Amino acid sequence: MAKKILLLASGGGTLAESVIDAVISKELDCQIVAVISDRPAPVLELAQRKGCPSALVNFSDYSDRETWSEELEKVVESYSPDLVVSVGFMRILSSHFVDRFPIINTHPALLPLFPGAHAVRDALASGATETGTTVHWVDAGVDTGKVISQVKVAVIPGDTEESLHERIKIQERILIVETLKTLAQSGLEK
Repeated sequence: MAKKILLLASGGGTLAESVIDAVISKELDCQIVAVISDRPAPVLELAQRKGCPSALVNFSDYSDRETWSEELEKVVESYSPDLVVSVGFMRILSSHFVDRFPIINTHPALLPLFPGAHAVRDALASGATETGTTVHWVDAGVDTGKVISQVKVAVIPGDTEESLHERIKIQERILIVETLKTLAQSGLEK
């Protein structure tokens, strides 16, 4: 039976689209039970176009992070996912949420190097000659969970944050689908 995955996303949805398209084409043997965003974002329109259930748990509608997190947990639970997949979700999840669901995340760097929201900028500022993308298990820290898979991307002289990030995103879209295939076959075990 296909594993049920739920996608968390905050933006345009290019990573989410890679996963959705892999499911539609049957390249990935999973069922997408929902796409959830923390803000009104194009990813919700994408989910609708692709026939995926979607929900908005708008962070700005709540008085504090804890209340928002509790609501997010209730909404996610209502879909009974086997795995939560963070694909460009730009919120830190509470430790309670992380303990409740198995969650993986994509990150635009070779963790443990350059954790946090500015990984590409940080890699360039450090003078790194290579960086990449990582898929990792989410824990209570910021990008500190166990690494599942990585792909390296060379830093080219003259790279800007935007040019490097675009090359990383190409690899990230491939890596998340390949990682999900492996996890689906292995039973989604940490």
